[in-house]
Amino acid sequence: MPRPLKLAAAQMGPIHQTSKRTDTIHRMLTLLQRASSLGAQVVLFPECALTTFFPRHLITDASLLSSYYEHDDDLPNAPNTKLLFDEAKKLKIDISLGYAEMTPGGKSYNTSLYFSAHTGTILAKYRKIHLPGTSEPFSNPEAVNQLEKRYFHIGDLGFSAFRAPDLVPGVLKKGDVKEEDEGRTEGKGDPIMGMMICNDRRWPESWRCYGLQGVEVVLCGYNTAGYAPDLWGTRRVMTPGEAEEDAVFHHKLVMQSNSYMNSCFSISAAKCGLEDGKYDLIAGSCITSPEGHILAEAKTRGDEIVFAEVDLEDCRQGKEKTFDFARHRRVEAYGLITERTGVDEGGLL
Repeated sequence: MPRPLKLAAAQMGPIHQTSKRTDTIHRMLTLLQRASSLGAQVVLFPECALTTFFPRHLITDASLLSSYYEHDDDLPNAPNTKLLFDEAKKLKIDISLGYAEMTPGGKSYNTSLYFSAHTGTILAKYRKIHLPGTSEPFSNPEAVNQLEKRYFHIGDLGFSAFRAPDLVPGVLKKGDVKEEDEGRTEGKGDPIMGMMICNDRRWPESWRCYGLQGVEVVLCGYNTAGYAPDLWGTRRVMTPGEAEEDAVFHHKLVMQSNSYMNSCFSISAAKCGLEDGKYDLIAGSCITSPEGHILAEAKTRGDEIVFAEVDLEDCRQGKEKTFDFARHRRVEAYGLITERTGVDEGGLL
């Protein structure tokens, strides 16, 4: 049975330390309206979409640092963000939003949420698990730093897939299941979604956790440096242009390969361009198929909607053939994956 769904990535150009939150929200409203004009039902915004990517800076002013976090757990009704959620409800578009979260208990996370316009509620929240970089800045004063380990705790919500209701008409609901349908409902219900953030996309474990829950659409916002040799290390001397080309290649590589290996669609949304006058972030926002093909991708390094209409039925071939996990996975052989964190080469010959 066809299950059509219209997906969009809301790529955003740079947001600076001097940018006003109201201006940023109005840019996001414009993107939502563009997506609506194309018929989008789900729109993904980038990681830390509301502010500059502040983890690149060493921030010692507590008040300034606090201003980058959202302190209200009820973002749909919070003064800073209410306009965005109201517009999503008005346009009947589900949104996934990345932001810096400060909990009432004082713990900070790099977070994304999924908001259902139809129910008017936050259906799911994800907190970034694979935090890259360092806690202290590099000694090189010209280095591009990545201080997420300084400003965020490791996510504590795991990789939990969820169903997004009221997007696809005619799907099978729990109350519709007849005795003869038991065990044969795969690929017939509401879309199964999963969220990850930036560096999570590089780790196959993130995707496989979702794949084992039957995920059909993975949503991944990111802020990825175009040139950061102190962070990445280099096998060879690369110009900034070569490094950015490599970073875009690696971004697409992990989106395409993992979408294929887990038989799911994926949406990735960048915040990109030259932030704060000197920090380059890659573009490359794209929508990828369960066969690993890029269906649509960004053409600019600024605010842009990347749109594709898909059929979730296309996930079934991979899930039932090449990557039929129930038939082909061999968990008895994979013990090292959960038993060991670092590499142990064993003894030398």
